[in-house]
Amino acid sequence: MNARKLFERRQTFRSGLIEMVIWQLPQADAERPHGLKYRLVYIRDRQRIVGYDNERGKGDHKHLGGREEPYTFVSVRTLLDDFWADVRSLTDE
Repeated sequence: MNARKLFERRQTFRSGLIEMVIWQLPQADAERPHGLKYRLVYIRDRQRIVGYDNERGKGDHKHLGGREEPYTFVSVRTLLDDFWADVRSLTDE
């Protein structure tokens, strides 16, 4: 069984682009104990401003500007809330 797409959204936001995709994996594993694969990103002027993902080998983490730091996954709702909070905090002028 392949991963099943649960959520996908693409939209403009404050002169940038938001892309969010979340998949349900066939089974959880040590790297993805929540059984999800996700990629959420805010791009402006061809630069990643905020990114949340859990690519293989890195686990759950986020990118804020040029920094990368671990992210503690709690739920999909919290993931989306945390992502939007970081997008807003880095785009408010």
